[in-house]
Amino acid sequence: MVAWAVSDHALLKELLTDPRVSKDPRRHWSAWINGEITPEWPLFTWVAVTNMFTAYGGDHRRLRKLVSTAFSARATEALRPRIERMVTDLLDGLAATPPGEMVDLREEYCYPIPIQVICDLFGVSDEGTRKELRRLVDSIFNTAATAEEAAATFQDIHTVLSDLVALKRRTPGDDMTSVLISAREEDGSRLSEAELVDTLLLVISAGHETTVNLLDNAVHALLTRPDQLELVRTGRATWNDVIEETLRVDSPVANLPLRYAVEDIETGGVTIKKGEAILAAYAAAGRNPALHGEDADRFDVTRLNKEHLAFGHGVHFCLGAPLARLEAQIALPALFERFPELAPAAPADSLLPVASFISNGHRSLPVHLTGGTPQGG
Repeated sequence: MVAWAVSDHALLKELLTDPRVSKDPRRHWSAWINGEITPEWPLFTWVAVTNMFTAYGGDHRRLRKLVSTAFSARATEALRPRIERMVTDLLDGLAATPPGEMVDLREEYCYPIPIQVICDLFGVSDEGTRKELRRLVDSIFNTAATAEEAAATFQDIHTVLSDLVALKRRTPGDDMTSVLISAREEDGSRLSEAELVDTLLLVISAGHETTVNLLDNAVHALLTRPDQLELVRTGRATWNDVIEETLRVDSPVANLPLRYAVEDIETGGVTIKKGEAILAAYAAAGRNPALHGEDADRFDVTRLNKEHLAFGHGVHFCLGAPLARLEAQIALPALFERFPELAPAAPADSLLPVASFISNGHRSLPVHLTGGTPQGG
């Protein structure tokens, strides 16, 4: 399948707000309309869902409004004590690591925080279901999956979430799943069953993997650039500077599929024809020299202009952005305060990226909690 990859910051920002660009494949993608897209396609889950991620116009506004209350500033701030407890518990667990033993910080710290937050929001208390959701979200982001694996993931994630909806119908609680069910039951035209399940899928996918990568990339940047960490420790830069510069230089989502031209669009010296697909290349846009200068690839917390598109732009701007920032604002300073000698346990150039052109992070982040030797990179 062929798509236009848009990596220029200004051009991408323009297209993200252009009403001639849609996220609805059923109405606006020629390949979908012609029957060329099947469940075996590795990115099928990304385009086949029926939620606000793939909605256009009025449908998008209707679906976004239903979810937005769960991510309001008040609702997000209310999660702070819960996140602080999670972070403290995880750090206590890490502190029990025998001296000199390596820890995979992505696995043991960056991963658990977002998945616990999202599962709490959903009302998922069963540990087995939490582990299965994590496994399936990992599979969704694995763009190296085989056709059979992609089809199985699509089926399995819908089964798990449908079972969750059935459980919450029987025993509703104070959680997002129950709220969305209530909206569905009040008036079936407001939220279809497919939209209900796929909205849960969107929230867990967008709210989990992206925050894992934000934490992973921020920790990696500071450990491989101790001068930048020193700026924060001495008060010459803030943790918000770290977070925004990480989002700019290492967007948690590298490339996001897909958008579609509603009509022919003349832009950037080319014509994107009606029905053609567009790939938002967020990671490349964040390092655009036209906006950030010749040192755009360099992580610099003192950079005055940290503008980025890591959370999107326009009507599809990520609703969970404040929550992701809050998790990072709590987790990052707590980690470096608890383990001031934290250091990489492997050279930076030995770390492998995750098997995805969508997700932008490391497969592992090996560190020594105490007494390590900083590794450059």
